Amino acid sequence: MKTLIKNIEIITMDDENRHYPEGAILYEDDTIVYAGPSSGLDSRLIKAEPGKLKIMDGRGMLALPGFVNAHTHIAMTAFRGYADNMPLWEWLSQRIWPMEERLEQGDAYWLSLLGAAEMISSGVTTFSDMYMFMTDTAQAVSDCGMRAVLSRGLTGPDEHMEQRYREVDELAEWQRKAEGRIRMMIGPHSVYTCAPEVLITSRQLAEKYGVGIHVHLSETAGEVEECIGKYGKTPVRHLHDLGLFELPVTAAHCVHLTQDDMELMAGWNVKAVHCPSSNMKLASGFAPVDDMLRHGITLSLGTDGAASNNNLSILKEMSVAALIAKGYTGNAEALPAVKAVEMATRMGAEALNLQDEIGSLEPGKKADIQLIDLSGPHYHPREDPLVHLVYSGYSGDINTVVINGQVVMQDRVLTTIDLERVYKEVDRIIKRIRY
Repeated sequence: MKTLIKNIEIITMDDENRHYPEGAILYEDDTIVYAGPSSGLDSRLIKAEPGKLKIMDGRGMLALPGFVNAHTHIAMTAFRGYADNMPLWEWLSQRIWPMEERLEQGDAYWLSLLGAAEMISSGVTTFSDMYMFMTDTAQAVSDCGMRAVLSRGLTGPDEHMEQRYREVDELAEWQRKAEGRIRMMIGPHSVYTCAPEVLITSRQLAEKYGVGIHVHLSETAGEVEECIGKYGKTPVRHLHDLGLFELPVTAAHCVHLTQDDMELMAGWNVKAVHCPSSNMKLASGFAPVDDMLRHGITLSLGTDGAASNNNLSILKEMSVAALIAKGYTGNAEALPAVKAVEMATRMGAEALNLQDEIGSLEPGKKADIQLIDLSGPHYHPREDPLVHLVYSGYSGDINTVVINGQVVMQDRVLTTIDLERVYKEVDRIIKRIRY
């Protein structure tokens, strides 16, 4: 099946951020065949058997690659608004962890679908997740059509270690399912919840399955101080010395980094995920975004979970990140809009080691596409569309979303998720675990 999106403005977000004000996109099944000016589309590419060509009119809209949410905990939609105005450790130990003990197998399926609906509605086509009940989340991803990199969160050691490792093995089976939309990473939670032996085992599991590592890193000043007190080194140096950086590592937060930390991360190509809203809400601080970029660190964007954000919109994170960078550094040139969009697209794909498949609109890449309605007053007068998107855009401007060639939202209507059913099931879960 071929699909032609005509009359569409395109910004490819490739290495040159090519911009085609009058463009066309053609994709066949799950793969982009053409993305460029309408005048350059060879009519022979459009030829198809009767009934095998679908045409979409993108007039008045901007096509971008789907956003990448490079760090979240999708099933934590259960705790949205449940624990506010608390710093990280108290938030985790007093509110979140006790409530998580009440979750049961099957709950995460519905909670993940709720998060998926929110992300699709805001243009996110791929997310990277670390949590429990990952086979539930994998099933939700399979059913709703999203693309995901999933990690079973690991902590310890304690009496539950063998069960957690079995769940890693179960998750690995999903990499051969869902049309290839599901990948896996190994997810040691952090240096403050994982003893060195768990971190070493995580490295061994990553080597066994040929995958990367997803970890929370240097999120708070307290985490860094505790690590220095216990091991005589920063969390970054600690992971390096345990050999984890010899594998692909995606590190969430990276708020409290030394110059030595950044040099280590750049030298070992450790990718960082900036989660500005969560870091502010939990009073964790401001990540040194400009310094990381100057060091050549691949920097992407994440929402963290809905319990600490409280939403899953990467569009919002782009705006917050750009504004914080300027205000925090006192440099109005810090993190321009185009760089924020790169972090949400191409650099997000790199953070998840998916740069050969997604992150830009180019022939051979997967058809993960969002169409953004530019008709609203906040996009006028017309200037650079990426500047307007970052500083003026709303998630509600996302009109249509395609993932792997499948239309999962059209004209703001979700096509793969029964939202009313999801609301009903989530309300049932919340009633059981909270009251």
